[in-house]
Amino acid sequence: MNLADKKRLLREMLFARRFEERCYEAYVERKIGGFLHLYSGEEACAHGVLEASKKGHDYVITSYRDHVHAIKCGADPKKVMAELYAKETGSSKGRGGSMHIFDVEHRFMGGYALVGGPFPLAAGMAKAIKMKGGDEIVICFLGDAANNQGTFHESLNMAKLWDLPVLYVCENNLYGIGTRIDRSTAVIDQYKRVSGYNIPSAQEDGQDIEKVFKAAKKAINHVRSGKGPYFLELMTYRYRGHSMSDSNAYRSKSEERMWSNRDPIIMLRDRLIEAGELTGEDYKAMDTEVLDEIEDEVIAFAESSPEPRVDELEKYTLAENDPWVYGGGR
Repeated sequence: MNLADKKRLLREMLFARRFEERCYEAYVERKIGGFLHLYSGEEACAHGVLEASKKGHDYVITSYRDHVHAIKCGADPKKVMAELYAKETGSSKGRGGSMHIFDVEHRFMGGYALVGGPFPLAAGMAKAIKMKGGDEIVICFLGDAANNQGTFHESLNMAKLWDLPVLYVCENNLYGIGTRIDRSTAVIDQYKRVSGYNIPSAQEDGQDIEKVFKAAKKAINHVRSGKGPYFLELMTYRYRGHSMSDSNAYRSKSEERMWSNRDPIIMLRDRLIEAGELTGEDYKAMDTEVLDEIEDEVIAFAESSPEPRVDELEKYTLAENDPWVYGGGR
């Protein structure tokens, strides 16, 4: 990772942070409805892993904390925000909302509201790649609490049996909604859980983007070489509650302070400043530029976009309202 890459990634992570903060404000203003799960604090995970992948070539799938992953894959931030605003110009035409961002053009295969939902889908996509003889891989992001789902174990077992080209990335933020991992999971280190399926794995500091990139590069090279699946656990922390409906009262202030001292953006910023490659004024200017871009372009686009038409409410459904489908007969 060269200097130019580090500066670019610093701006990308800063953009992601400010984007999520603006989502928070818009939700409070009731311009965004439904569920909203924010990614602040975990930026080095998505950016470090996807920086090591082939953008627009590899497939990416994740759960409902999906905005930042989509944007890093190449999705237009304006369309992502418009989707959150439930506008026609959104990435899913305003029909999906926060938990269902989707961008097939950039091979971001969606965020999914069902816990554990992406596991079998990732295995299925990887199976298709292998059958077609392609060199793409599937990168499946998951949270630590989702690993207690049966789909986790079934999917990893199949992935190894068939040596599928899939990388599972566990963003371990220590909590499943409001339950700390040591109260819900017998094996705390998630990377150890895949040993039963003979899948190579590793654990890395998810707050240090350079370490994440290096670990992800190793994992991706393993998967792309045809050696089968790999499991990478990244230790991270979300700065806000599980969702906007979460009061976040279950975490201690001392724990929150400890993790805020390891902010992935500040860590990279300070590293560049110490190396003489960036100044405090440079960073402030970058931040101002990012804030202006989000307000003047992203928010302006979402707020000025049209609402979906009522007469097209059923346009994108998978089945017509056929009475036979719903058991009504004719």
